Amino acid sequence: MNARDAINDVITTQLGTAINWARANSLWPMPFGVACCAIEMMASFMSKYDTSRFGSEVLKFSPRQSDLLIVSGRISLKMMPVLQRIWEQMPEPKWCISMGACASSGGVFDTYTLIQGIDQFIPVDVYMPGCPPRPEAFIDALMAVQAKAKKGQAKSNEFVTNDMSKDSSLSPLNRTPDGYYKSASSVAEGTP
Repeated sequence: MNARDAINDVITTQLGTAINWARANSLWPMPFGVACCAIEMMASFMSKYDTSRFGSEVLKFSPRQSDLLIVSGRISLKMMPVLQRIWEQMPEPKWCISMGACASSGGVFDTYTLIQGIDQFIPVDVYMPGCPPRPEAFIDALMAVQAKAKKGQAKSNEFVTNDMSKDSSLSPLNRTPDGYYKSASSVAEGTP
């Protein structure tokens, strides 16, 4: 093939497909590492595993410039409002990885002070098992988020609606750790 033939080549696609492809290949993670899982997350960004191969080498510690939240470690009740504020400041579309057993289900810390799964408060796209998970598992979770981004799917889209008839207090975007248990018990009892 010479240069003259390459000029006449045409690629057609839908605009949404091109935008989703660009989003999937340029995820900007916001790390929220608070325990031993954060060390494994840091290891996956080093030269041996090199997540920059997947377009995710730009760690942004500003939520307004990030589109992927990585929660690694145990989250306490006092820390959850901070995590929610970070999540709310991230622009749509956004994705979340729950890294490790503590972030996903509380792990071995079944106490009243620790959140038993961050999915009670923010939508999670990919759960990563392990205590702590290996960097290979982190890369697998990153690839799963990329696959969702290529399809234009984000768990956060399920909670963004213009329908005023839905109860916004049940949305994870509007929950607080104290309000969650109160609203869950009022739903069970049938009281507003």
